[in-house]
Amino acid sequence: MRGFILLILTLSYIQPVLALDQQKVLASLQSVVMIRGYNDKGGVSYGSGVVVSENKVITNCHIFRSTKQPWISRGEDTYTITSVQADRWHDLCLVATEGLPLKPAPLGKGNEIKRGQEVLAIGHSNGVPNALTSAGVIKTTYEFDGGRVIRSSAKFLMGASGSGIFDLEGNLLGINTFKTPGRPAYFYSLPIEWLADLEKLPVETKFPITGKAFWEEEDHNKPFFMQIAIPELNSDWPKLAQVAEKWLAIDPKNTDAWYELGFAQENLSKTNEAKKAYEQSVVLDPNNTDSLIRLGVIAQSAGDKEGVRSINLALSNINKELAAEFSQMIGCDIEC
Repeated sequence: MRGFILLILTLSYIQPVLALDQQKVLASLQSVVMIRGYNDKGGVSYGSGVVVSENKVITNCHIFRSTKQPWISRGEDTYTITSVQADRWHDLCLVATEGLPLKPAPLGKGNEIKRGQEVLAIGHSNGVPNALTSAGVIKTTYEFDGGRVIRSSAKFLMGASGSGIFDLEGNLLGINTFKTPGRPAYFYSLPIEWLADLEKLPVETKFPITGKAFWEEEDHNKPFFMQIAIPELNSDWPKLAQVAEKWLAIDPKNTDAWYELGFAQENLSKTNEAKKAYEQSVVLDPNNTDSLIRLGVIAQSAGDKEGVRSINLALSNINKELAAEFSQMIGCDIEC
């Protein structure tokens, strides 16, 4: 009961900021559980999970690497995990239990996720018994292995691996899985679309679950959307440009790769080249607000009022709040 009250208080706190459907979100939050297990050192390992069907919980496989007897918990209640279907490479595990009295979260659709969309990350960060809520926005999504890996600003910490990222109507969009080291950091969630393939995998009954995930590869073997993260966070613009060029050599129609190249070039004072890269990014995705904003900044620096007005209008058609933030950022309005 105390956990339920805390959830209500949390939602009440973020309600003025986010236009969420409180009843739907509250119902979905009840689907978030804690997963625990004794590790080989005698301590307790922990993570999070989300109920997605009757007696089935989706989580990350990496939380099972050091435990032979994991269980699901909600408050003082515990439920033994009886079996698992494991996609080790994608780091998703679907565990089964018995008598779990929780309704599944409704599933969202990856192809409907938009940049700037407000989201909630819900999980047991730091192993706290009551799920914590972190609000943020979708920064971008990356096509990968038949789904779209999500990068958002909704923070999660140790213990929240396997937790959910939800839209403001309580739909489960993905599973919070990994982040870049240090602060600031990028936060990544795996697409809920991968659940369909996960459900087709063989049922296993032995723990621990071992095996490397794609995001744990050596840096040069990671997907390009991960390779750009550290150079960008560290302001290593030559390295960022190098990675972006390699990305484009393999995937020349990737809007994010063009954006990253433009961002590197802009910071290397190659403004003309940056502008062309951003423009190509927008050709490939007219809703790439990151590229649109940078084009607006370049136009403002060049005294191109018509260019600024055009960018402001384009942003306004996508997200009026983002357009207002852009105007404030450059000290201008739609008439300037």
